[in-house]
Amino acid sequence: MLERVKIVEVGPRDGLQNEARIIPTAQKVHLIDLLSLTGLSAIEVASFVSPKWVPQMADGAGVLAAIRRRPGVAYAALVPNLQGYRHARDAAADEIAVFIAASEGFSRHNINCTIAESLERIRTIAAAARADRVGMRGYISCAIACPYDGPTPPETVVRLTSELLDLGCYEVSLGDTIGAGIRATTSAMLDAVLKRVPARALASHFHDTAGAALANIGVGLEMGVRTFDASVAGLGGCPFAPGAPGNVATGAVVDYLAGRGFETGIDTQRLEAAARMARKIKGGVRQ
Repeated sequence: MLERVKIVEVGPRDGLQNEARIIPTAQKVHLIDLLSLTGLSAIEVASFVSPKWVPQMADGAGVLAAIRRRPGVAYAALVPNLQGYRHARDAAADEIAVFIAASEGFSRHNINCTIAESLERIRTIAAAARADRVGMRGYISCAIACPYDGPTPPETVVRLTSELLDLGCYEVSLGDTIGAGIRATTSAMLDAVLKRVPARALASHFHDTAGAALANIGVGLEMGVRTFDASVAGLGGCPFAPGAPGNVATGAVVDYLAGRGFETGIDTQRLEAAARMARKIKGGVRQ
């Protein structure tokens, strides 16, 4: 029996948030409904950040209200603060994701606060999520390098991962936000974190900016990581990370894992149907 690897689909949120054209809610819903048929067990579908900063995600409540929820699939929303958490909860998100940067430069550019201030915001969200029994996943941006501050010390990633788990995150996704990771830097970062944190509590989120995402996933596999983020058709990038387009494509990850002898439970034909829809959205094709 093949060992299972989990893929967390982030295309509908992380993938679409950077699109300049405002995508109609109906197209987002159609994409999510197609993804729900693939065998994925986790899809990040919305973000409750300020529409002023990320207007593409202003329809999060409408998306969550309209999707056809399938049993066994968790539909998640990213939240930056307590207000965003309350909107996600009221929209019936199955779980939330919180995020923090491993560099002060990215933290200030992304959410206009220091790392310490960001932790305080997450602490407030975590308390509310615990009271409401809402699951919480964590993201750490710039886990390898920052577009403003340069290489990230692995010790910083270790500390923040431990803090997020202590606050109640069931899992922390370590993000190579600008796609700068190579085997040596990815290995050094994961090695440091794994000395303090069990692999089962970690995920990895690689961008394919430099074409190294699959190789970095391979490093994660060798070190025991069994959850990876991916984006249908390679949609996306962070609007606050210059030069960082290109989340690794979900289909490429599924194929790579199969080649390495791992099972994902994902139907590749249905995934390709979702990828076609994603490419139409990106190309501005009307439905």
